Amino acid sequence: MMMKKLSAVLLVLWVAAAFAQPADAVKEAYRPPKLSDPASWTLVVVPDVQAYVERPCNHGIVDIMNTWILDNQEPLKIQQVFFTGDLVYRNDQHNLTPNRNSLLGKEQWKAFSRLMERLDGRISYILCTGNHDYGHYPAESRATWFNEFFPTDRNPQTRKHLVGCNYNTFDVTSLEASAYEFAAPHPDNRKFLVITLPFAPTDSDLAWAKKLADSSRFADHFGIVLTHSYLAWTGERLQTEKYKLNKKGGNAGEAIFQKLVHPAKNIRLVVCGHISAPDKWERGVSFSMDKNASGKSVAQMAFNTQAIGGGWHGSGGDGWLRLLEFMPDRKTVRATTFSPLFGISPSTRHLAWKRDKLNEFTFVLE
Repeated sequence: MMMKKLSAVLLVLWVAAAFAQPADAVKEAYRPPKLSDPASWTLVVVPDVQAYVERPCNHGIVDIMNTWILDNQEPLKIQQVFFTGDLVYRNDQHNLTPNRNSLLGKEQWKAFSRLMERLDGRISYILCTGNHDYGHYPAESRATWFNEFFPTDRNPQTRKHLVGCNYNTFDVTSLEASAYEFAAPHPDNRKFLVITLPFAPTDSDLAWAKKLADSSRFADHFGIVLTHSYLAWTGERLQTEKYKLNKKGGNAGEAIFQKLVHPAKNIRLVVCGHISAPDKWERGVSFSMDKNASGKSVAQMAFNTQAIGGGWHGSGGDGWLRLLEFMPDRKTVRATTFSPLFGISPSTRHLAWKRDKLNEFTFVLE
């Protein structure tokens, strides 16, 4: 009997040890983001931040994300930071809803503006506007507080890359549709052109962008389009949108592709956000490849985690970032997905990487 009890105790101890080891091994195996090749460089994509901004309790997560970006600017050779739009939950929020938002519309813009002060003057960041950044209820008009808080001279690090803006609906020069030029570090040395488009860009916005992309000045640049709404979760381009701005002539994803991306010879990458579903990764990230009119490959990527971590009004997205490592062969890009929020503590670091095929992959632009 004594031997049976001792064997049972030993068995329990063995099982407990067996189950404990993998957890410890995972924690010990954690590695912070690092360039896979010392000659590479990084572009960071920040998904829709509206659910962080709407609730003051989530503001600290954005601060962690922005601080991490600055801390890794040199080791990861971060050249640009993209924000995919929906910078606030409601551009002109009138009413407050318990346990959801506690800031009115302009207060949300003030909050996001304060959070971005950490990056001002220290790193270049490029914003695009989403449907939640317009009107009272999302996107029934082009009215927005965006231009008051993010004028062309807001961040001197971004301003030095700015090469042009289109006039917005109110005939004001605005970063809503804007263009930026930067050079990749050695040994890449390529010149890049980044074009931002507002949510539901007009034909005027697309014509302006195409004229810029087609100009002799940027003919040999690597073109990137940053816009809020473009891809569906299936990887297909959005054919239509339900918003009033779309019904008033604003273009959806497929039209953006046909009128700008496909005919332009130098646009090679499109980055967007917008799509999401409560705590369903597969509904907030997607990727596809197509050829443009000159036969060159164009990568199209959606990345939005706003509903991860408690749904629409939870944590705001658990701090996830998409890291794009541009490899020295000048055609390969490695995409990884990392959360500085989880990475900051030894007790949560085993959660800091999203390793599935939707979130960690490599693509080649021939």
